[in-house]
Amino acid sequence: MQKITPFLWFDYQANEAAKFYVSIFKNSKMISNDPNMVIFELDGQKFYALNGGPNFKFTEAISFFVDCRDQAEVDYYWEKLSMDSSTGQCGWLKDKYGLFWQIVPKQLGEMLGDNDREKSNRVMEAMLKMKKIIVADLQKAYDFNG
Repeated sequence: MQKITPFLWFDYQANEAAKFYVSIFKNSKMISNDPNMVIFELDGQKFYALNGGPNFKFTEAISFFVDCRDQAEVDYYWEKLSMDSSTGQCGWLKDKYGLFWQIVPKQLGEMLGDNDREKSNRVMEAMLKMKKIIVADLQKAYDFNG
């Protein structure tokens, strides 16, 4: 049993949003659905979504981190989630429902965690200039031999 479950407040489009997210993530499904509450699962993570009205909006203070294995996966999630939305910096985007996502390749964490501070600082500088993270550009910064 999952101890902590994200609870998302939508104006009126909880069911539409849940179906959208389920269509993007593998191993996902709708669990239950009534006019006010939707329960769905994304790759094993359960979510509740409420049609609560326009009282509250999502902010960048809460986001969902999508750990991607490679550039192809980054590209896939970026394309699917950023439809009709605005993109931010450093792999962050806002989807068409106002929810914030971080689409991040595993290589970024590996490079930033390198004990060679010069390498990791170059990677950080490169990432700060990106919207969607490009692994090849991170690798160039990491491998740069000045």
